[in-house]
Amino acid sequence: MRFFKRSLFTLLSMAGLLLLVFFLSRMTGDPSYLFLPLDASPADREAFSRLHGFDDPVYVQFGRYVVDLLHLDFGRSLSQQRSAMDIALEAFPHTLKLVSMALAIAFAGAILCGSLAARRPGGVFDRLISVLSLTGASTPDFWVAIILVLIFAVSLGWLPTSGVGGPSYWVMPLFVLALRPFGLLGQVVRGSMIGALSSPYVKTAYAKGASQAKIVFVHALRNSMLPVITVAGDLAANLLNGAVIVETMFGWPGIGRLMIDAIMQRDFAVIQASILVTACAILVLNILLDIAYVVLDPRVRHA
Repeated sequence: MRFFKRSLFTLLSMAGLLLLVFFLSRMTGDPSYLFLPLDASPADREAFSRLHGFDDPVYVQFGRYVVDLLHLDFGRSLSQQRSAMDIALEAFPHTLKLVSMALAIAFAGAILCGSLAARRPGGVFDRLISVLSLTGASTPDFWVAIILVLIFAVSLGWLPTSGVGGPSYWVMPLFVLALRPFGLLGQVVRGSMIGALSSPYVKTAYAKGASQAKIVFVHALRNSMLPVITVAGDLAANLLNGAVIVETMFGWPGIGRLMIDAIMQRDFAVIQASILVTACAILVLNILLDIAYVVLDPRVRHA
């Protein structure tokens, strides 16, 4: 029953999202002013709208879109004249790789730094990590990206400003995307580990002669992971949505940049396909998060 309710809520959310995106995208203007010459006659614009179905009322267009969705027809791109879903699926792996690597770096760094900081609360290392994590969590992505480009690409010439290629192309986008998750996760890991290290089972492990590394990274860390997993799941969803800024600033050919280009070009089918792919990815992410809860917490498993 719980799975059914959650699935129904997810489907209703996706339907509402697609409805909102459909009507908002139509408010950006008439595509004929972008795809036809400036001196095109009104008759030419009417013919363009009639050819692509834009001359019908918006609710009729939406009904046609829903019917096409049920037949797995996601429309054709106005700019590229091919399937909008194919374009979105080609761009999404670039975003997925970038987001996955950034989250992995942030997750590993937060666990290591947060766990070590929790060993001696109030110590020098703890204060240093607290300052770094709070700075990372509160610094805007676009500002960090601009500073990195000015220093390492423009002034020093060490890194390329945009595009996809070797490892040097990944440095700045990964740093910008991983900075905020590292800051937030670092604080969560630290707070959760401080509570776990003061628990009776940790004192029992010390009494049995277990090494400090095993106590910190095995016993305490495992019991501290539930709040960390919760925050990491939210951050992963935010990264999928927030990658738009990073991909646009660094010329990364992901789905975020594709959305921006499609909005600027009023390519409605590509906008809708991109949103649908992103929403499905977040849905899968939530399912994986539920599985992680079951694996980490026996209480959830028994329930």
